[in-house]
Amino acid sequence: MALKNEYSLIFMDMQMPVMDGVTATKQILRNKSASTIIAMTANVLSEDKQRCIEAGMVDFVQKPIKIDELCETIKNLKKKD
Repeated sequence: MALKNEYSLIFMDMQMPVMDGVTATKQILRNKSASTIIAMTANVLSEDKQRCIEAGMVDFVQKPIKIDELCETIKNLKKKD
């Protein structure tokens, strides 16, 4: 879907059944470099976060998702612009 449509913000689950989030992010950014991607994962190790950033994701949100943390992450994106 993200390869056929343009999205300004994508929330990427890191553990999907067919393709992991890192691989999916790399494919999306290869074709849609303007997309901003935020990782959503239960993995909280610094190595996991680093893998997400190295893949091209701009931030990291821990599961279970808390609305206030999600909103803060989006606000922080606006501050970076």
